[in-house]
Amino acid sequence: MLNSRDLAILDMLQRDSDTPLAEVGTRVHLSPSACSRRIAHLREAGYIKRNVAVIDRAKVGLPTTVFVTVSARTHSAAWTEQFRQAVAHIPEVMEVYRLTGSIDYLLRIVLPSVDDYDRVYKALVARIEMNVVCASIVMETVKSAESLPLHQAPRA
Repeated sequence: MLNSRDLAILDMLQRDSDTPLAEVGTRVHLSPSACSRRIAHLREAGYIKRNVAVIDRAKVGLPTTVFVTVSARTHSAAWTEQFRQAVAHIPEVMEVYRLTGSIDYLLRIVLPSVDDYDRVYKALVARIEMNVVCASIVMETVKSAESLPLHQAPRA
């Protein structure tokens, strides 16, 4: 379980992993070397998976998001594995969630334009048979956060 100092470190790093170690240490009242050891421990314990750069999607020509809902034809282990493999091999599919209720899966797809969705759709249906596939095109992103609400995390 994490203590409040660990959560404060994680919160700073998830907002900007380039924050200088001395600044992180100052904010949590640790020396830079103690802060470095604490961060190393958080990495080793799996709290920090990796550091990534958040890319401006519009600037690299990928401004379009399409959410796709999928209802499975069957719920067998074989179909599920085939579906997992199908989406794993389509790079435009950024996230896939298995859901409760009438919809089995939700996919987040990132593309250059709406016209490119047809290509991804055809690639998906060529790999796996599905019952119902429904796409919703994002018109505006109202909120997008990379940072977790760590103030809600249990504390030691």
